[in-house]
Amino acid sequence: MDPSPIDAERLRSLRRMKAVALALLVAAAVVYVITKIDGGEGWVGYVRAFSEAAMVGALADWFAVTALFRHPLRLPIPHTAIIPKRKDQIGRSLGEFVESNFLTQEVLGERLAHADIGRRLGVWLSEPDNAQRASEALGDALKGTLEVLDDKEVQHGLEGVVRRRISDTPAAPLFGKAIDLTIDGGHHQRLLDSVLVGLGGFLEDNRVTFRKRLDEESPWWVPEPIDDRVFEKIYTAVGSFIADVGNDPHHEVRGSVDTRVAALAERLKHDPEMLAKGEALKDELLDHPEFRAWIESLWLGTKRAMIDAADDPASELRVRAATSLQQLGTRLSADPALQDKVDDWVERAVGYVIDRYRSEVGDLIANTVERWDGESTAEKMELQVGRDLQFIRINGTLVGGLAGVAIHALSALL
Repeated sequence: MDPSPIDAERLRSLRRMKAVALALLVAAAVVYVITKIDGGEGWVGYVRAFSEAAMVGALADWFAVTALFRHPLRLPIPHTAIIPKRKDQIGRSLGEFVESNFLTQEVLGERLAHADIGRRLGVWLSEPDNAQRASEALGDALKGTLEVLDDKEVQHGLEGVVRRRISDTPAAPLFGKAIDLTIDGGHHQRLLDSVLVGLGGFLEDNRVTFRKRLDEESPWWVPEPIDDRVFEKIYTAVGSFIADVGNDPHHEVRGSVDTRVAALAERLKHDPEMLAKGEALKDELLDHPEFRAWIESLWLGTKRAMIDAADDPASELRVRAATSLQQLGTRLSADPALQDKVDDWVERAVGYVIDRYRSEVGDLIANTVERWDGESTAEKMELQVGRDLQFIRINGTLVGGLAGVAIHALSALL
């Protein structure tokens, strides 16, 4: 796999520093050869001592740096290639180090205490564009959550909730209270008006049918004109009665309806027989296949509507979410007490996560390192710190040379 641009740049930098360190070693070797051939003393001896000690220092530090990542000169020298051999222990130690020194409530709590998260969040959300982006993120989260939910499980849970709710609510008293509300609002009288109008229309539409039925029921010996008069009398009387009831808001029939409806409401609320019938009807309803079909359609319809709304920037859900978030941001940016609440909530939430899951982070680091092979681990770590380690070689060359000069000077004095 091709390295990332960052890793490629790190590799080029590492190679440059290796070349610099190697160039110093070669330069020291060349100087040593020249001064050795010259064989002179005086200042030449100091230069030779510098170059000789510089080579020793450079080679020693090259060995030390190389031994971290691989066998020097591919020779299986003991205690070399330390990182490939001990990568599992290094990964575990690194995980424990991060867990013990970074993922603690004290460290993160101190950092969060000065982060001013509540105010920053408020200022950010108060910008319309930011509130819109936040609502988009919420919409994506809602959509993703709904799409991964198991519809069967949700329907089963929803059915259980609805079933328990309905089962715990006595049916008959509920209908009784509904009738009481209907009476209080006079709705039953308006219903009676509608029934009377419909009944009048029904009589008018079926006039011929009723007349024919009278012919069938009337004795054969009754003259037809008499049947006509009887029919007209009855038909007119019924029509007039319906009209009278409809036109008179204080008609005795309306009072009778009030009395009977109120009595029905009381029976529904208190009569054991009506209570039992209501429960039986409720149980029959809950066991009906159409009830489950209704629950299924309820959930699927709601889910589809919420997904469409979450995915549509112009939907009322998204628009209201953006507006609410902006209003929250405006209030949060100007309310220190609310900012303190948000800061406290964030600190407690982070503390909760740290207490329960910080070991997971350590295990993640350790397990990730364990899955790497030794050479890959060495290469990754060398890319990260190898460039800086080359300064050890450079410093070793210079410090070694200076140490050689000091030793040569001390020898000359003695």
